[in-house]
Amino acid sequence: MAFRRLLRGTVPWEQLEGVVRAVIGRYDEPAARVAFLEADNWLSTPLVVNDQWFVKVITGQNSLVHTLLTAGRNIGAFSSGTEGFFEHFGTPYEMAEHELAATRRMREIGVNAPEPIEAFEYDGMGVLVLEYIPDFEPLDDLPTQTVERHSPTVFDFLNRMHKDGLAHGDFRCENVLVAHGDLYFIDATSVREAAIRDARAYDVACALGALEPLIGAPAAVSAAAQYYDTSELLAAEEFLDFVNIRPDHDFAAAEIRGAVEKHA
Repeated sequence: MAFRRLLRGTVPWEQLEGVVRAVIGRYDEPAARVAFLEADNWLSTPLVVNDQWFVKVITGQNSLVHTLLTAGRNIGAFSSGTEGFFEHFGTPYEMAEHELAATRRMREIGVNAPEPIEAFEYDGMGVLVLEYIPDFEPLDDLPTQTVERHSPTVFDFLNRMHKDGLAHGDFRCENVLVAHGDLYFIDATSVREAAIRDARAYDVACALGALEPLIGAPAAVSAAAQYYDTSELLAAEEFLDFVNIRPDHDFAAAEIRGAVEKHA
């Protein structure tokens, strides 16, 4: 945990105060109540202002870590026999702008996501402001039956993105929130449009890998097969080993392969 805090870095309190003052000033709020979220996120400092706005503060160090993660993931893609497809944006503000645009596009095609408010620059940092969704739970904190009930929606949302030329690029259960019975996607990353086909297969592999420990490989593959044909599931199978080396994924790749091949 200390190493993760070192990577993410610490934003000086006076800068965080400045960000909060900028947020409430932009929305004519007389005062601020701030809650910091215990999120395992190396790419921003997340906080909630007045129970209305979810704010991500992105520093130069966060941008550097994103560069390193992007390079590592692309090396992993090369090792899987495909061209690297992850993109990096040069500045913290560009990172915030991209996530704002990706969130807006997801909502336009019917994928539940927090309402995008704005992105702005403050003291060299990128600041992203989204709607705050209260009383949410990450997908992997829910009972097995509830996860299984939501799993077709996971692939429905991914399929909508893929048909629109988008890819999530960082699918993990902690990036899938459930609030009041509805599923929400957050934290979409950037992939190169020229490699979108591989990025889609990677997304499906990530989703299968995230769901397998929660509901089992047959149920995960069955949910995916409602929106992806056999050739697309076999393409995702090629990325399972690559996904499984990520520290935030741990699943039985052989079980998923067996379920995919049985389906095929």
